[in-house]
Amino acid sequence: MGMAIRAEGLRKRYEHHQALSGVDLAVPAGTVLGLLGPNGAGKTTTVRVLTTLLEPDGGHAEVAGFDVVRQPREVRRRIGLAGQYAAVDQHLTGRENLVLIGTLLHLGRRAARQRAHQLLERFDLTGAADRPVRTYSGGMRRRLDLAACLVAQPAVLFLDEPTTGLDPVSRMSLWTVVRELVADGMTVLLTTQYLEEADYLADRVTVIDSGHVIADGTPDELKRKVGDERLEVSVARRGDEAAIAAAVTALRRVTGDEPTVDAPASVISVALRDGMDGIASAALALREEGVEVADFALRRPTLDDVFVTLTGAASA
Repeated sequence: MGMAIRAEGLRKRYEHHQALSGVDLAVPAGTVLGLLGPNGAGKTTTVRVLTTLLEPDGGHAEVAGFDVVRQPREVRRRIGLAGQYAAVDQHLTGRENLVLIGTLLHLGRRAARQRAHQLLERFDLTGAADRPVRTYSGGMRRRLDLAACLVAQPAVLFLDEPTTGLDPVSRMSLWTVVRELVADGMTVLLTTQYLEEADYLADRVTVIDSGHVIADGTPDELKRKVGDERLEVSVARRGDEAAIAAAVTALRRVTGDEPTVDAPASVISVALRDGMDGIASAALALREEGVEVADFALRRPTLDDVFVTLTGAASA
């Protein structure tokens, strides 16, 4: 599998601010890379460099096999870009927007109409195709914006926070479309403020902070770096100090670690390293101590935990 995106040592400075300080990326064709980082970390600057909207001060990058500085026209012919806000004309209909883009791309009027029809069907917009875009909901506009990016059938798609402000149903609908595109062979680079979005869509995640790549790996690999799975136990009677103390004693005995206690919630949490055997041992120990349990759950580290651990900041 070849690399659809490759960047080495990308640097970019804005007056007194070093936006990128040597960013390296490698994205195999037909995969999704989730680009995460706090506000101002360099995510959007990276996307702008890779999409030829911004020239780097140093380093080298290729997209779809072409150099972003020396061959920008060839790069643009092979990419699609959806920014944070839908870039469609509100006074035109959905169909007119897509036909116009196809015409500007020299598809020919007939081919442009055919492509518009295909995309309207794929994005479930046929019923609203001949309505002005100003009458569309936020989710419909985002779907139309993504459809507009696909008129030229790009090999690489850049999505810069594509679901910001969408309701959960619209967000899930867009996630489904992205997965279908990748299944068809497209490569996607995704920046997002929703960490569950990266967890759901990304094959690999790269975390950027202060213009540096500080972590890279699959979502599961990054989660394992944070720590072990944790067993969380809620005692049946909230505020029952005797039950909480007994639960702490039981879990300490089987894990060898010191549990943490959320007294107001009556929840005891402890690291668990032995998988199903550890769960069984903990359940038996709690029963032997006479602890009545309301909830008993295994919690894996999330990308939120990874984000906070690596950057020291909560996700947006």
